[in-house]
Amino acid sequence: MDSQFLDRIMNNPVIAAVSGEEMLDPAVQSPCDVIFLLSGSIFNLKEMVDRCKAQDKCILVHIDLLEGFSKDAVALRYIHEKIRPDGIITTKSSLVKAAKELDIFAIQRLFILDSLSMETGIKSIRSVKPDAIEIMPGVMPKVIGLIHHQTSIPLIAGGLIADKEDVINVLKAGAVGVSTSNKAIWDM
Repeated sequence: MDSQFLDRIMNNPVIAAVSGEEMLDPAVQSPCDVIFLLSGSIFNLKEMVDRCKAQDKCILVHIDLLEGFSKDAVALRYIHEKIRPDGIITTKSSLVKAAKELDIFAIQRLFILDSLSMETGIKSIRSVKPDAIEIMPGVMPKVIGLIHHQTSIPLIAGGLIADKEDVINVLKAGAVGVSTSNKAIWDM
């Protein structure tokens, strides 16, 4: 999955971040090759993942935001085996470790609020070695550049991406992709 994800991101660095089921169809119909699913429940997750896969989209689910699933390795294994997304997103280092043990592509999402959270995030990345990281908020090219130079893990910028200029700036800073719920950016 690692090379498939990177190939798709290199083809189109804009990732459709879907925060509600009503956004799924526009995301699937967009030129984005990768979709981050930021919502779902035990009742609709499989159907949402299947809709993306039917259109040859790479779909990663944010396991922390799913309803009706516990946030542990058993739920992770169930999602991997029964629902079959292309990977997961999580803020939890323990779930990244569990995903790696199950050979699941894992993106660790980090919220960078200050220099301490940046240092802690870099330590976590070096310790757990996720397949990729997502930095939030994504409109911090300088911080993205610093983290990019201190890690060898593909970096995605997400959150508060408002326009083409934001996309260009974070890609120049070292991000391989940009996740956004802004539909106008999906079609750039």
